[in-house]
Amino acid sequence: MKLNYNLGILFFVTFFINNISNAQAPSIQWQKSLGGSLYDTGKSIQKTTDGGYIVAGETQSNDGDVTGNHSGENDFWVVKLNSDGGVIQWKKTYGGISNEFLSKIKQTTDGGYIIAGYTDSGDSGDVTVNHGGTDGWIVKINASGQLLWQISIGGTQSDVLTDIYQLSDGSYIVSGGTASNDGDVTGNHGIFDAWVIKISATGVLQWQKVYGGTNFDYFSSIKVTTDGGYILAGETQSNNGDVSGNHGTSDFWIVKINATGVLQWQKTLGGTLNDYAYSIEKTSDGGYITAGRSNSNNGNVTGNKGFDDVWVVKLSASGVLQWQKTYGGTSSEGANSIHQTTDGGYIIGAGTFSDSGDVIGSHGEGEFWLLKINNTGTIQWQKALGGIPFDYAKDMQKTTDGGYILTGESASNDGDVTGNHGSSDCWVVKLSPDALATNTFNNSTNISLFPNPAKENLTLKIEFFTPSQEITITDIQGKIIHTQKVEGFTTSINTRNLQKGIYFLNLIDGTQKTTQKFIID
Repeated sequence: MKLNYNLGILFFVTFFINNISNAQAPSIQWQKSLGGSLYDTGKSIQKTTDGGYIVAGETQSNDGDVTGNHSGENDFWVVKLNSDGGVIQWKKTYGGISNEFLSKIKQTTDGGYIIAGYTDSGDSGDVTVNHGGTDGWIVKINASGQLLWQISIGGTQSDVLTDIYQLSDGSYIVSGGTASNDGDVTGNHGIFDAWVIKISATGVLQWQKVYGGTNFDYFSSIKVTTDGGYILAGETQSNNGDVSGNHGTSDFWIVKINATGVLQWQKTLGGTLNDYAYSIEKTSDGGYITAGRSNSNNGNVTGNKGFDDVWVVKLSASGVLQWQKTYGGTSSEGANSIHQTTDGGYIIGAGTFSDSGDVIGSHGEGEFWLLKINNTGTIQWQKALGGIPFDYAKDMQKTTDGGYILTGESASNDGDVTGNHGSSDCWVVKLSPDALATNTFNNSTNISLFPNPAKENLTLKIEFFTPSQEITITDIQGKIIHTQKVEGFTTSINTRNLQKGIYFLNLIDGTQKTTQKFIID
């Protein structure tokens, strides 16, 4: 994208803000339905280091793309796809005689994968221990899907795992919830508590902590923070114990803990109805972005469009609410994932049952829904994906080409969906790169910046030099924060004092200005 900057950076910012609503949404590059004649769903997806994709979910089938089902009920199901999504490289099921419910899959540093979820199978199939009710279940597989080890964690009541993250030493941190107070679980506060466990690289439980009050509390998402601790998002119905400030029935619950699980701060967000946080991410300014769903329209929540809306909340590093936005139509929406993009905005993976309000282009009763917003929450584009009768997205990730990969559940075989095997399938959709998130803005080919993203130093190279040239650096609002003279065909710029975020370098030569975006990471 090339713009004329003769009117200056203020014109650019104004132009950009006023025209983002007309931005072009990415197109579908490929899509694939995976499954058999019964129930199949995608729950988690990730681009792999070989350029392909790993998608994981649950299956009740034992035909079509599925082999080796252990029970005829839900098994963990993992499928490895090649880079264009057209070829299944391998597929595996894992489970016992009852039900397994998958939450997340992540590629590990050894090229294999770690899977987190829960099981109510006893000593059968791939499951060797059950403590009672459902247990948290973690499965480690190698790069070709061979099971290396598995561990059931829990007590005599219900225990679930929702998210997992590999740490630098090879160990894992895991979030979830528990109703137990025996077995592997100690310290339960009430009906159901939020739960964090730490296991070694070989699956040995190192520590566990429960957090909550006397009602229902639950963690959906966990991320490592720059201080070596963790940020968690979920929900709470409590207003005692570890929880304070509850607004109503169920609130977003954001919790910061240190590296050993000690609670440092907590924040409840919501209104008098139900608010559930499903995803949290660190942001380049040191704060956090969290997304989920809300049917409140008071307290911290404004702008509800009807029933459940996607609700996005931006927090500072200490948990102070900076802004919040609701997105949706007159029916129900919910976000399952949110990520910061290279332009400083955010991409939201969601499901929608609307065809009104912010939702345009819905095909049926339920759709995959992808929204791109800027750094203050304004919608830049949205895209509804699916067919008839329904489709529902459950995970979305950015890809290295600047596009997006989504997975979820589809019962459709028209619209954007082809190849349905029966009942509901795991549906995988790859979208093209997003111009808003990946383009650099410049009006000349004679300027280059590297490295980009930068940290402490940035180098400018130009093809034409005059002693009158100078450099200014502006932030996204157009404020000049640095100036210096051009040193020659190559100029070194000290960026050590710039905070993480997006900036514009302006090369000024008399009345001519050339501008290029760069990022401090």
